[in-house]
Amino acid sequence: MSVDNRAEGSLLIAGSGGLARETAEAVRAVNAADGCYELLGFLDDAVAVQGTEVDGVPVLGPIQAAHDFPRARLVVATGRPGDYLSRRRIVERLALPDERYATVVHPAAVAPPSTAVGAGTILLAGVICTTAVRLGRHVAVMPGTVLTHDDEIEDYATVAAGVRVGGSVRIRTGAYLGSGVLIKEGVTIGAWSLLGMGSVVTGSVPPGEVWIGAPARWLRDVRLPDGWFAPFPPPLT
Repeated sequence: MSVDNRAEGSLLIAGSGGLARETAEAVRAVNAADGCYELLGFLDDAVAVQGTEVDGVPVLGPIQAAHDFPRARLVVATGRPGDYLSRRRIVERLALPDERYATVVHPAAVAPPSTAVGAGTILLAGVICTTAVRLGRHVAVMPGTVLTHDDEIEDYATVAAGVRVGGSVRIRTGAYLGSGVLIKEGVTIGAWSLLGMGSVVTGSVPPGEVWIGAPARWLRDVRLPDGWFAPFPPPLT
């Protein structure tokens, strides 16, 4: 599937934190280019922000209120380092079909026709996909990231700002890559692992582990809900 950045229809953003606000700005940029999204507002489970505005965008209610807008599309824009499991939890709780999810690609991102992007994925300004990059569902890629030839980014992965990924790297389901991470070509980053900011990764990282440093080394294991390692999704096609 190639990228189609011609946005249309009403849109909700789940979350109202940093990534959600950046996604709202990306939607505005899409609309200024060739899109026509009607950004209805944010949805957030934090009662304190419900009924307020964040950066001029109303917070309409809890995330479950997405079911009250059956014609609106949705993008889940959560995933801070302290809780980068949240997008999967939200998507599974909502149990919506992929057709309800929008793909948001900032017009200042480079995503050539050989790029494949799954439902609910976000590419912010300055992201570069060189060729034959494949991104799964509900992936978040933040500004200034470079993904090179034949990289595969699986569902729910988060790639923070300024990451550089060598060719033919596989980033498995839900992995979190901190700001400024460098990854050598040909390695695999295990499911739900976390790479600390600025880490230099020269070999594959096992699933469910935190690695930091240059060169990166194991720090600790990640606590995950039962069953989150299996079944793995099939390779992206």
